[in-house]
Amino acid sequence: MLLELKGNLWIELAAILTLALIGYAILKGLLTRAKRGAQRTQLRWDDVLFRALSVPSRVAYWALVALLIWAWLPKGFTMDYQVYLASVPRVLLILGVAWVLHRLIAGFESEYISSQAQQLDSTGVATVHAIAKLTRVALWIIVVLTVLQALGVSVSGLLAFGGIGGIAVGFAAKDLLANFFGGMSIYLDRPFAPGDWIRSPDREIEGTVEDIGWRLTRIRTFDQRPLYIPNSVFSQIAVENPSRMHNRRIYETIGVRYQDSHVLRALVADVRNMLATHPDIDTNRTLIVNFNHFGASSLDFFLYTFTKTTDWVTYHRVKEDVLLKVLDLVHQHGADVAFPTRTVHLETHHAPEI
Repeated sequence: MLLELKGNLWIELAAILTLALIGYAILKGLLTRAKRGAQRTQLRWDDVLFRALSVPSRVAYWALVALLIWAWLPKGFTMDYQVYLASVPRVLLILGVAWVLHRLIAGFESEYISSQAQQLDSTGVATVHAIAKLTRVALWIIVVLTVLQALGVSVSGLLAFGGIGGIAVGFAAKDLLANFFGGMSIYLDRPFAPGDWIRSPDREIEGTVEDIGWRLTRIRTFDQRPLYIPNSVFSQIAVENPSRMHNRRIYETIGVRYQDSHVLRALVADVRNMLATHPDIDTNRTLIVNFNHFGASSLDFFLYTFTKTTDWVTYHRVKEDVLLKVLDLVHQHGADVAFPTRTVHLETHHAPEI
């Protein structure tokens, strides 16, 4: 069609494109100045707003140029397409605004999590992600309905048809819907979040959560294999989240020999004092050290306490230190740890006298 343009029309088109390029250069300069101004301020939210507007504004500029060129073309060239393109400006405006809002939601989500990293735990992060995703889904549902309305499609009729067809679709895609609503329940109930270590006593599921999608949750097992679990499974099983523990427990039973019974009372008291003064033991939690069992070959006492740390590696270092100190206390009292023994009494029979 443009090949049919002749004479002054080509000159006018070249002039319009030249002016468009000049205008784009001005727009780039304004955006650069706005970016520098946003970076000079201490506020971080203006940076989010600039990033949300930067790319869409460039695209919107060239879309506006295209619409102006279309309106400038002689009617003979565009008459056949007027019916189809009458709603284009409204649709482009709706999509442009939606694009900016989508980028703005994503920017606010990322900025809020990074700025509140010290205050937010995994539950708070999951809540922010859930609100952001639900907001984006609601935004695009509204956008689709608005675009259909702008194109002349009866939205009320579409919704009525959707109500009838939704029953058939629901039966055909019940597993997909179950996984979708399972994902919704994870976002709303927040039993775990990306980065948490979870395990299920009902299934062979254990690892670190990497991503929670609308249909699947991806878990990285401890042997570094990816495990993909449908979200509907989590509504039917129990899930433990060790990442949200406040403490880790040390629960051990130590047995000493029966011949060391005379030092047992003092030994138990010294172990209790050692735990009460240990810098890595949380004394605000339950702390028990008591003699509690006459074993087959040992006198057993147990220690029950909690560490301050929840880190797996650090916990084992603290537990090792506690057990070695208990062993030192046993030896300091002249006692020793018992091992399974058996005493055999031999009965002596004397030969009868003749």
